[in-house]
Amino acid sequence: MKSSFPVKTKVWRVPNLGNLELLRAEHQTQSFPRHTHERYAIGVIEAGALGFHYRGENVVASSGDISLCIPGEVHTGQPAAEEGWAYRMFYFETSFLERLTSDLADKPRGLPFFQSGVIADNALAKQLRALHIHLEQSAASRLEQESLLLAALTRLIRRYADKPLPTPKLGRETYTVTQIKRYLEHYYAKPVSLDDLVNLTGLSRGYLVETFRQTVGIPPHAYLRQVRVRHAKERLAAGQSIAEVALATGFTDQSHLTRWFKRLWGFTPGQYRASAP
Repeated sequence: MKSSFPVKTKVWRVPNLGNLELLRAEHQTQSFPRHTHERYAIGVIEAGALGFHYRGENVVASSGDISLCIPGEVHTGQPAAEEGWAYRMFYFETSFLERLTSDLADKPRGLPFFQSGVIADNALAKQLRALHIHLEQSAASRLEQESLLLAALTRLIRRYADKPLPTPKLGRETYTVTQIKRYLEHYYAKPVSLDDLVNLTGLSRGYLVETFRQTVGIPPHAYLRQVRVRHAKERLAAGQSIAEVALATGFTDQSHLTRWFKRLWGFTPGQYRASAP
């Protein structure tokens, strides 16, 4: 059997996101015996095809499909294409998804149940894949990581969990949005989290993000990034070095600041600093 991609595996954790475990792997001949996971296993097939026995039937997840296994469900795994398969996996703790589902329902709910082991939803698959790559490569803020993960999982649960969730009725939360904006303006240099904003407002995570987005036009993490870039611009105009400004305004490093500064202003921090009188 000839593979079109090299066999590679990478596994890592993101403790700040509910102790999330992530896997990126490529297998040519790997065959997994009957086994279970204690976590939700949700992934995207990037190339080739994965075959597995799940809930009494043999299924195939091909490139662009989502594979899914609920905790405790016995399943297998083997190549279903000559070249094997390449995939990206999320492993979520049950408590994390139970909390999220309860937040979305705005009342206590049990664990979400998914009947199918394969979901053919190209748009959602692209969203999950982009999120996975983002968590592997990006120097994004904690608030941005949490918001992007929340958006992807909300879409998955609302569309494919067996128990339908109510569509949130967004009200006019003018005061709450003002609270959030003031908080982000004041603590822009800190590693702000969604929990910080939930504790501030008393709103659920999903409702908070969507209310802010509908009212302001962008989600909280994008607003925070905009605030950071604005303060960076002020500090650069005052003569501070780019590296110093990056750390003082909440960016990971100079390149992180440069990337977003240019995206929002159209020129680099170095160009702006050089223009100062």
